[in-house]
Amino acid sequence: MKIAILGATSQIAQDLILSFSRHKSYELLLFARNVKLLKEWVDSEGLDNKYQVKTYSYFSNNQSYDVIINFVGVGDPVKAQKIGRNILKITSQYDNVVLDYLQHHKETKYIFLSSGAVYGGNFQQPVSRDSIATINNLSTTSWYAISKLQAEIKHQALINSSIVNIRVFNYFSHTQDANAKFLITNVVRAIKNKEIFKTSVDNIVRDFVTPPDFYNLIQAIIDSKPTNTTLDCYTKSPIAKFDLLFAMKDKFNLNYEIAESLDIVNIAGHKMHYYSTSNNAKNIGYEPKNTSLEGVVKEIEKLV
Repeated sequence: MKIAILGATSQIAQDLILSFSRHKSYELLLFARNVKLLKEWVDSEGLDNKYQVKTYSYFSNNQSYDVIINFVGVGDPVKAQKIGRNILKITSQYDNVVLDYLQHHKETKYIFLSSGAVYGGNFQQPVSRDSIATINNLSTTSWYAISKLQAEIKHQALINSSIVNIRVFNYFSHTQDANAKFLITNVVRAIKNKEIFKTSVDNIVRDFVTPPDFYNLIQAIIDSKPTNTTLDCYTKSPIAKFDLLFAMKDKFNLNYEIAESLDIVNIAGHKMHYYSTSNNAKNIGYEPKNTSLEGVVKEIEKLV
């Protein structure tokens, strides 16, 4: 099987590439804007004789791929805010390249990395299968969500193409950029540096998908019949922030305290229950192996 991975310098893409290398003998072509950086990573992981590294200019309709996975975008909330509305152009540019390819290769499966941010709202309750994706009250955090929603709308209109949008809510890996401004990366930094983790009083709830279950979902899509759909990422169960912090204190000696006010950057806006209860992915054979807590603990153990 021949798979093209766009945006292969992103952390979630590289975690998936490593998962593929351990479980499947796929022919992977890795595409990125910064080929030098990507090749350095491929070499460091001992994959230089296994996978090809290419610039985007190499990608063309004359080639044949069984699956295309598009990771192009920005995951770090601080970087996303700096890019602002330019994320619309970036997302659309590479998405359109793939959509044009699909017009010439009807049998190819396209997997697009979307986000739970497309649901908008304040997430006082978690997403369900009846929730409607919509963007309201545009702010500096909205452009990322709009870029994903626009792409999804285009994909759903192409009913005869095999396109699966994967909405990622919360993802964590031991390989993640430790300087990223997420709840979980802030916790990890505090553990590693033996610092006090300061947090707000809000007992937010998150569902952290880790590399093994993300790979399981991707593989289920590859193995399933062609379809045009959107799937939410989920684990066996989410976890509330203070349950997570208590577990981190017990297992990794995390010290934390509640602060009155904190300046928190969130790419999806402020969300109390940023996760989904929609388990439609089970219809294609996806079964999560871990709960949020189990996955997070396994990843942090690799770090500390």
